[in-house]
Amino acid sequence: MAAFVARYAHAFLDVVTAAKLDAKAIDGQLADFLGTWNGSAELREFFVNPAVPTLQKVQFLDTLNKKLGMLKELRNLLAVLIDNDRIGHVDEVAAAYRKLLQEQAGIRQAEIVTARRLTDVERLQLVADVGKLAGAEIDASFKQDPSILGGMVVRIGSTVYDGSVRGRLNRLKEELTAG
Repeated sequence: MAAFVARYAHAFLDVVTAAKLDAKAIDGQLADFLGTWNGSAELREFFVNPAVPTLQKVQFLDTLNKKLGMLKELRNLLAVLIDNDRIGHVDEVAAAYRKLLQEQAGIRQAEIVTARRLTDVERLQLVADVGKLAGAEIDASFKQDPSILGGMVVRIGSTVYDGSVRGRLNRLKEELTAG
């Protein structure tokens, strides 16, 4: 991630926090804009085209905003990205903002890799258990990897908990060859 992405995300979070805005409403409006942005190659080309004057881009943003109904703070973020020729990175800024928002709320990201597909009940129980382990609410993403043979691998930030059969076999192999 580019350093400027984090700066925009932090600044926007500061604005949302200082103005005591509804973070869910902002996130919904941001999702609406990103849906429009990602759904139209022509829109993206228009906004990133250096031949189109910045003022024209901002005016078009305001026209688009009449349909989307974004709060002025979100509209201003997008206008600043346009003014600074960074609008092409709006997806990255949004992802960084969402990550910061979750951190502020005490929610941690976790990636859970299992050898087999889990039922919804198993997923819910696993998220609860990982939350206890991390001491925080967890926003989990699940992946399936049959090569781990069984068990699971959980990544929370830079910490990895390897409870897979493959991991246990590798540790056993290391112990046997070391001794």
